[in-house]
Amino acid sequence: MTLQSPDSNGARAASAGKKLSVLAFGFAFLAFAVLAASHFGNGAARADTVAPTAGGKVFTDEQKKALGDIIKDYLVKNPEIMFEIQNALDEKSQKEQDAKLKAFMATNAKTIYRSAGSSVAGDPNGDVTVVEFFDYNCGYCKRGLPEVQKLIEGDKKVRFVFKELPILSKGSEEAARVALAAKLQGKYWEFHQALLGSKAQANEASALKVAESLGLDMNKIKADMASDAVKNELQSDLQLAKQLGVNGTPHFLVGDKSIPGAPDDLHDQLEGLVSGYRKTGCNIC
Repeated sequence: MTLQSPDSNGARAASAGKKLSVLAFGFAFLAFAVLAASHFGNGAARADTVAPTAGGKVFTDEQKKALGDIIKDYLVKNPEIMFEIQNALDEKSQKEQDAKLKAFMATNAKTIYRSAGSSVAGDPNGDVTVVEFFDYNCGYCKRGLPEVQKLIEGDKKVRFVFKELPILSKGSEEAARVALAAKLQGKYWEFHQALLGSKAQANEASALKVAESLGLDMNKIKADMASDAVKNELQSDLQLAKQLGVNGTPHFLVGDKSIPGAPDDLHDQLEGLVSGYRKTGCNIC
């Protein structure tokens, strides 16, 4: 899996984005050249040079080279056209991606928002559900925790679902396993707040320490950590994130809207989406 967190990969992603743009420009140039050649043939600036030979379809090597020179000269003198092509491609790709995402969310709404055994805080029967994908070692998730707590404490009708996305380290996965084991003893939300709110590195040792502080049955915790139920839920959350295109933590979903990261106004954005769906109704959340 290639899921990565913005905590450590922002610069790498930006660099990769620039490389992809350069490649896109190159492909756009080739596509433009092929399209022009198919319509006009390859010729020089003079009309008689670019005119096709007998039959109107066959062009000589000299004509092909000449038109290639024309295209190259035009693009060198008007490089902004490459940005126009790239922007149009990005816009088209984004619209297609958004459409696919909405269709997927509508078809898989139960798995995303109402799957049995979900890790839930707030009202289990709440009228609007918020979903968060997170990692216990994610700095942005830790920063966003007070905003999440504020929403849950201030809105007694909201239902909040947590999806484990341990992508930062082995310790993240160990902590996630302890969290899901704690859920089996009815202490998920308490455990989640304690571990995510801690400054300590999240791993098996620190997670077990939190579980013990909450008075949980430690023998059962250790047994449940290795259970198929915990293993399958982790795998299910990871697969769901991949299908949704969630590639960083935290990532919030409400209806067919999403909030990547932990912006300074996270609570206000979440509250606004919840209030909006509460007024209009949400047939998937």
